[in-house]
Amino acid sequence: MTPRSEASCGRERCRASRARRSRSASTHRFSVGPSMGPPLSSLLSTRSVATRTPAPDRIAQQGRAGRDRANLHTRRKRAGFPTGKTFGDWHETKSSIPRATQDALKSLEWVGRRENFCICGPSGTGKSHFTEALGQTAVEAGLTVAWFTIEDLGALVRRHRADDSIARALAKIVRSDLIIVDDIGLLPVSEDAAEGFYRLVDAAYERRSIAVSSNLHPSGFDEIMPKTLATATVDRLLHHAHVTVTQGDSFRFAEATTGKGVKPFN
Repeated sequence: MTPRSEASCGRERCRASRARRSRSASTHRFSVGPSMGPPLSSLLSTRSVATRTPAPDRIAQQGRAGRDRANLHTRRKRAGFPTGKTFGDWHETKSSIPRATQDALKSLEWVGRRENFCICGPSGTGKSHFTEALGQTAVEAGLTVAWFTIEDLGALVRRHRADDSIARALAKIVRSDLIIVDDIGLLPVSEDAAEGFYRLVDAAYERRSIAVSSNLHPSGFDEIMPKTLATATVDRLLHHAHVTVTQGDSFRFAEATTGKGVKPFN
């Protein structure tokens, strides 16, 4: 072989070597192996999830959830519930209220129809607990609730009598979807309280729902408040009302006599 032929062969071998190195580098650059991160199927799956729930939507959902919690807290605080009792600690099988009646009242459909609810019966039979639990359920359903005792209404009348602003105060109260007046009948009702109760029932008549708990049936309210006011109040209250009468022994007394009303010392 001549020197020229040897040089030519050398050049061919160099070109072939460079071509092999180029193919190897290209193959290495585009290969998918452990060092390249997660497999393609995993990336596509992650991308699919992100596509289904875009980040802005997730942020918006979290914002709505936060606002809902804040609004619930505000509604519950404004309602003025006395103890925080709910249906979570209510023993529906121990109550004398029929199960079907309990379920119908819990549905709150009667509130949507602007009907009233009166629960009456002996002390300790669950009237206040059930009524407050209804109020808590209404708040959780997005409704507004206002809670009063009969004497709260008397104080309201006295507070607004000087400037004759009772009508404006009541107009604010009846913006609530459900108004609860608790524990009527334990004591005689003052004239101011009787007036406040009448004014409230009159202002809410066929516009808002009122729930009342009492030791007396509403037909006996004239025994504890002026007869004229009692008659006018009960007439409006019972026109569109569901009346439930509780029976039985006092839950509180039963717990007291069995030692369940307190936590043992040891």
